[in-house]
Amino acid sequence: MKLRFTRHACFGGLAALTAFALTACGDPGPASGGGGGSTVIGVDYPRSDTDFWNSYIKYTPEFAKELGLNLKTTNSQNDVAKLTANAQTFISQGVKGVAMAPQDTAAIAPTLAQMEAKKIPVVTVDTRPDTGNVYMVVRADNRAYGEKACQFLGTKLGGKGKVVMLQGDLASINGRDRTEAFNACMKKNYPAIKVLGEATNWDGAVAAQKLQTDLTAHPDIRGVYMQSSFALAGTLQVLKQKDLLVGPEDKKHVFIVSNDGIPEELKNIAEGKIDATVSQPADLYAKYALYYLKAAIEGKTFRPGKTDHDSTIIQVRDGLLEDQLSAPLVTADGGTYGGVPSLKSDDSSLWGNNLG
Repeated sequence: MKLRFTRHACFGGLAALTAFALTACGDPGPASGGGGGSTVIGVDYPRSDTDFWNSYIKYTPEFAKELGLNLKTTNSQNDVAKLTANAQTFISQGVKGVAMAPQDTAAIAPTLAQMEAKKIPVVTVDTRPDTGNVYMVVRADNRAYGEKACQFLGTKLGGKGKVVMLQGDLASINGRDRTEAFNACMKKNYPAIKVLGEATNWDGAVAAQKLQTDLTAHPDIRGVYMQSSFALAGTLQVLKQKDLLVGPEDKKHVFIVSNDGIPEELKNIAEGKIDATVSQPADLYAKYALYYLKAAIEGKTFRPGKTDHDSTIIQVRDGLLEDQLSAPLVTADGGTYGGVPSLKSDDSSLWGNNLG
């Protein structure tokens, strides 16, 4: 699906998103019912075994109701074969658009091609397909995740020492972006810090086992970068077993940066168990994935540029746009690290402090 760029600006739908580049002007009209509107869309949840994705699952029907969309859902459980089968289910149900978060960003290409051939627009959330067209990608700048983690740890360690990076999955664009950016930032800004990279496939048990092995072989490790909160519980357990789960004022403290911004991370930052996270916006992922699906069905198009919801739409390649939502660094003191500003862990603007 190729997007036509337009110079006309229009407003409509949610208060955000339309300060630029809509071809179909005017108010899209009131919602036609709470999650029971006439427009049927499908949302595939990628997994339900992490606090982050469970939060996304919670937010999705709330925004579907607000937009008047009739929601059909499936769960692919981190399995691209199940995602492919779920896409077939959506097609048979006559959905007008699909939101998905493919964790294997290469293998999803045939499914995207099939949806495009059937003129069913697709919005991908959190991940960007390696090939193929979708109407919009809704994610944060994942390279910035790695850079923010690097700057925080590099500052805290005074530019020297050893850190473990618990990688996600390099089959995912997110795992690659975070890994490459973290390594590049360390090499450029903190060359005296040794990075021990560990592939984990987003598996908490694997991450804990590899961290334990690294701490045994390198007892002088001073930092850990977890590419997602999937590794949080296991990391804290390993540090406790090693008598290293101590406050930041203790010289034995191991500085920890995570990604996600779930409530448990924010609580742990306040308690001094971990030191920072990058708040990945679960609420905004749900909100704007559904908004863009509705916009696609209504024939609207977008162009690169700043939005009115603190993000930037970029053109990744011909026919592929990505709305890069804000994902702030979160720390205990709200300080600036290596030029990167942060929010305090109790900041009321963080979705992790507003789950209710």
